[in-house]
Amino acid sequence: MEQVTKLAGQRAVVIFGMSSCCMCHTVTSLLRDLGANPTVVELDEDPWGKEMEKALVRLLGRNPAVPAVFIGGRLVGCTDKVMSLHLSGKLVPLLRNAGAVWV
Repeated sequence: MEQVTKLAGQRAVVIFGMSSCCMCHTVTSLLRDLGANPTVVELDEDPWGKEMEKALVRLLGRNPAVPAVFIGGRLVGCTDKVMSLHLSGKLVPLLRNAGAVWV
């Protein structure tokens, strides 16, 4: 859990995902299209990936735990939560408050 918290707090937007996960790529693309530059942690390519994945499963209460999106160091959730925030117009203000976008 410590590694997840540390990484999530280092940048305005952090996505924990898997390199082969299509939903991880979709969320990453959405955030980039909105002007954010998310840090993407590919759990299947990281030496601490298995441990971080277990921590995310505990944190989210679901498996698979990817994509797990953190904005401003706080857990937003997975794809459904990110899309819900976007469709309701709340995602961009959240990104703005975290310093991830300026418009």
